[in-house]
Amino acid sequence: MTITLNHTVVFAKDNDKAAHEFAENMGLKLEGYEGIDNKFATVRINAELSVFFMTIESDTPQQHLAFSVDEHTFDQILDRLRERNVTFGNSPHEPNNQRTDHPFAPRGLFWANLDGCLVEVMTDES
Repeated sequence: MTITLNHTVVFAKDNDKAAHEFAENMGLKLEGYEGIDNKFATVRINAELSVFFMTIESDTPQQHLAFSVDEHTFDQILDRLRERNVTFGNSPHEPNNQRTDHPFAPRGLFWANLDGCLVEVMTDES
């Protein structure tokens, strides 16, 4: 059996702003809007996976997205975070220590978006 994750939904106070922030940090772009009434701001990760950002009125629950990337992509993301003055860290418990030594990968980092979604990026196992 083959199972592939097609999309996931991230709740935000402002789906457009959250999608743009995520896309810019990851070196991706906002693809457009999908769903009934175009309520999902869509960022395509690859051919199989999209992240849909959805505005909700209530407090946003804590969410976590984790991505494995190659060394070159990791360096590009790290450079963008630094250029944009986005704080990051090597642990979900210390997301502001500016370190990239990761407990489960050669390098990795976490940053929280404006709505508290914790994004994790780690290099592929070497």
